[in-house]
Amino acid sequence: METLLDGLSFGEGPRWHQGRLWFSDFYRHEVVAVDLDGNRERIVEVPQQPSGLGWLPDGDLLVVSMLDRKLLRFDGSTLSEHGDLGNFATGPCNDMVVDAEGRAYVGNFGFDRHRGEQPRDAMLTLVDADGRVSVAADGLAFPNGTVITPDGSTLIVGETLANRLTAFDRDSATGRLSNRRVWADLSGDATTTGPHYPDGICLDAEGAIWVTDPRGDAVLRVHEGGAISDWVPTGEGRFSFAAMLGGVDGRTLFVVTNTGSGPDNVTRSDGRIEITTVEVPGAGRP
Repeated sequence: METLLDGLSFGEGPRWHQGRLWFSDFYRHEVVAVDLDGNRERIVEVPQQPSGLGWLPDGDLLVVSMLDRKLLRFDGSTLSEHGDLGNFATGPCNDMVVDAEGRAYVGNFGFDRHRGEQPRDAMLTLVDADGRVSVAADGLAFPNGTVITPDGSTLIVGETLANRLTAFDRDSATGRLSNRRVWADLSGDATTTGPHYPDGICLDAEGAIWVTDPRGDAVLRVHEGGAISDWVPTGEGRFSFAAMLGGVDGRTLFVVTNTGSGPDNVTRSDGRIEITTVEVPGAGRP
C-alpha cells in the first residue's frame, strides 16, 4: 500500500462520496474529506468524538457521536441531533451503515473498554430516517463494521470479539432484520489462519468482504463460509481498523491504519489512510 494521508490521531468510518474519501478522526473531533491527490478538507467538528458516517437521501450527512451516544445530522452548516441512542447503547457508539431509504444501523462497544469494564454483548440499533430509534438485533459481541448487499436483502456485521461476520435477512420495506446466521467464522484453528478480529468492512461486486483486523498485520478478502482469497499486508506493528472501496472505478481499496487505538492516540499522529488497487470493484452499502 501507499500512503494517501498521514498525521491522523485515529481514523474511522471511511466512505467514498462525491469523488472524495470522507472519514472521522476520533481524537481531533473532526470529519474530514480527502481527494486522490491528498488534498484534505475539514467538514465539521463533532465535540463528542465522531465515528461512523453515512448520508440521508436528501444529501445531509449523518455522523455517529460516540461518547454521548447520539446520531447527528449535518446539513452543510448546522449540526443537530437526529437520534438519541442512549437508551440502547451500553458502550460508546461506533460504526454505521445507512441504507437507500436513510435508515441507519449503528453499533456500539457494549462496554467501555478504555475504562476497564468487562466485555458484554451489545445491540445493533436501527434509526429510521425520521429519527426513531429501535433495536435491530441484540446479543452481539462488539458489533462493528456493517454492509448491506446491493439488492438490500442482506445485512452483514462484524462481531469483533466473536471473530465472525454475522448475516441477517433484511426487510427492505421496514429495515427489520431476521434469520441470524454466521456468514464467516474467523476464529481459526490448527490448520487455518486466525483468529481474526473483524473491524471495519466493505463489500465487493463478487460478494466478498474486505475485512480489517486491529490485532493482525493484514487486510483480508473473505468469502461466505470463511475462505480467505486475498490479503494486503499492513506491516509489522501496524494494524488496520477500517476499509472502503472507491476511487474512479471502485477498485481503490482505502485502508485506515494505526499503531494502536486507545486514548494514547490523543497525543500521537500515527494514523494513516493507505491505498492499493484491487481487481474487483466495490458494491452495495456503504
